[in-house]
Amino acid sequence: MTEVLIKRLGLQGDGVADGPIYVPLTLPGERVEGTLDGAQLTDVKILQPSSRRIAPPCRHFKSCGGCQLQHADDDFVADWKVGVVRRALETYGLETVFRAVETSPSNSRRRAGFAARRTKKGAMVGFHGRASDTIVAIPDCQLLDPEVMKGISIAEQLALVGASRKASLSVLVTATQAGLDVSVTGGKPLDGPLRQQLAMVCDQLGLARLSWEEEVVAMRAPPVHRFDGIDISPPPGAFLQATAHGEAVLTRSVLEITEGARRVVDLFAGCGTFSLPLARQAEVHAVEGSAQMIAALDHGWRNADGLKPVTSEVRDLFRRPLMPDELQKAQAVILDPPRAGADAQVAELAKVPPPRLAYVSCNPVTFARDAQALVKSGYHLDWIQVVDQFRWSAHVELAASFTASHIR
Repeated sequence: MTEVLIKRLGLQGDGVADGPIYVPLTLPGERVEGTLDGAQLTDVKILQPSSRRIAPPCRHFKSCGGCQLQHADDDFVADWKVGVVRRALETYGLETVFRAVETSPSNSRRRAGFAARRTKKGAMVGFHGRASDTIVAIPDCQLLDPEVMKGISIAEQLALVGASRKASLSVLVTATQAGLDVSVTGGKPLDGPLRQQLAMVCDQLGLARLSWEEEVVAMRAPPVHRFDGIDISPPPGAFLQATAHGEAVLTRSVLEITEGARRVVDLFAGCGTFSLPLARQAEVHAVEGSAQMIAALDHGWRNADGLKPVTSEVRDLFRRPLMPDELQKAQAVILDPPRAGADAQVAELAKVPPPRLAYVSCNPVTFARDAQALVKSGYHLDWIQVVDQFRWSAHVELAASFTASHIR
């Protein structure tokens, strides 16, 4: 047996001892022992627990891979997530003001991706186990909204109808105003009989929409999401914020940062999470790489009352970022890129810095890289709002306020 002292948590939430040796489900200051397997300690026994350790609220925690940090108290998790962002900034010599962390409540995740597999006796549905392809049943999950939990029985029926015995289905279930929106990948190829069976399942279960490999096979009612009271119907599998609480905090932050701007450019705009609420006070130009998401955004704007003009554009911002001449009239810019960040677009923003910039990020590492480039170009990093909408996970989201130096 190997005995180690946990010094810190890594970016994935695992404890890290000297070596480095990685020990899941541990906390800094704990002395533990286990079997050393490469760089990881297995069969771990806690010899000296941390004072921050608590009993996990969910009985599935140790076997399920959906959460990483239920064994730590809420204050510790909040401080750790701020620390992840702070250390990422320190790597580039940056510092700023951190606002108090906003954490989404339990049972509030409005979308989840279930794994479903046919078995000899029926079907198995749940999340993949920790560092495993094994499916773990989660009937008492403390993370998901009760409506999304209904997706477990839905995924079971879909597996019986459309899964092979050799592979598992991925069943993305999203709660909407019109009912559950279900999008499935990894299933049997669509043919006439399968289409009929899936349409029957959609009707019998009262789903809003059922998609198979991104093709809509049945729809009882368009799935509806509301961004500040403005209805949109996203395409199957479209990106949406994980919780209504997290979305509200990020939107509030973006509106604060862009307050007073009459013309705003929203980059990586998705279906209009920020563009549409912002259109109550400013003209918006929304840019997004997905034509389907832009179509949903445009439809939502056209069917809403009292909004200022919203123009939209389908564009791959990684290959074709907006150029300085396209940005010079903007009084504020919103950046909400995927995990890879927005280095190509940031390089163009640096040439003609709009007065205000709201950066929404799901990756502190690429955010810090882009923040350094923005600061070098003449921006000041005013503050950061860390948002923990992926409760009990190692995932960190944030909204950051940048102001061009010439208007400070």
